Amino acid sequence: MRLLFEMDKKDYGHCTRSFVRNSARSIIIRDGKVAMVHSLKYDYYKFPGGGIEDGEAPIDALIRETREEAGLAIIPETVREYGYVHRIQKSDSDERECFVQDNFYYLCEAEEMPVAQRLDAYEAEEGYTLEFVAPAAAIEKNRNVMNSPYNRMMFEREARVLELLLAEGLLG
Repeated sequence: MRLLFEMDKKDYGHCTRSFVRNSARSIIIRDGKVAMVHSLKYDYYKFPGGGIEDGEAPIDALIRETREEAGLAIIPETVREYGYVHRIQKSDSDERECFVQDNFYYLCEAEEMPVAQRLDAYEAEEGYTLEFVAPAAAIEKNRNVMNSPYNRMMFEREARVLELLLAEGLLG
C-alpha cells in the first residue's frame, strides 16, 4: 500500500518504549460527498473505522469498525487500497512512551440502507453520527476544532486525506 504522508513530530527522543495501534478506515463516496462520522459533542469529522485488533486483518477491521461506528455494511468485493498515513509522536499521556500508528485507508462501497450502529460508551457519549458531507466542509470543521481532549493531529490527518482525494479527482 502506498504511503500518503507521514505525521512525525520528532518529539520522542526520550522515549524508552513504543505503543503501536494501527487502524483501518473506509472511504465511501456518494454523489461527491464522503461518509464520515461526526462527533456531535466535539464537532469534528473522522472517516469510519478504527483500531485493528491482534490477529485481525486490516480489511476485517475496516468492515467491523465501519459497521459499528457508522452503521454502514461494506460490500467486501468493492474494497480496494487507497493508502496509509504513518504517525509517530511522543504519547500524550506518558513522555517515556512513543505512539506509532499506521492508518490504512480503503476505497469501498456500502449497502444503501444503514444498519444500527453499535457504539462503545465513549462513542455514544460523543454522539457519533453518520453524515455524507462535502469534503470542504469537513476540512474546515476539522481545522477549527476548539474543545476536544484529542490530539489535533487526528483532525489534521483526516483533513489532509480529504485534500488528497480532492486533488486526485476522487471527490467533488
